Amino acid sequence: NNINNNNNTHAHTHKYTPTAQRHVILPKELAKTLPKTRLLSENEWRSIGVQQSRGWQHYAIHRPEPHILLFRRPLGTDPQTGAVDQELKRMALEEYKGQFGLRG
Repeated sequence: NNINNNNNTHAHTHKYTPTAQRHVILPKELAKTLPKTRLLSENEWRSIGVQQSRGWQHYAIHRPEPHILLFRRPLGTDPQTGAVDQELKRMALEEYKGQFGLRG
């Protein structure tokens, strides 16, 4: 969940549930060097120093703040393999429901 760029470490990520979304805030100067009209592949975002577990996809460009990368992955994704594990998915959904007093 860290950005390492020229010895500056930025840990500005947050994970949201139940949709498994997070954002990464890049230094604005670094963001200026990135493509403006397409999403980054995993190799591309890893090559600029974004570090996070497997299974995350860059899914949107936040036009008002292009230095913020938006990521998502399916609930229940195994952070080691990037594959969805149905038991992890069930547990994550139960935890979310419990936190908010939801049933069903």
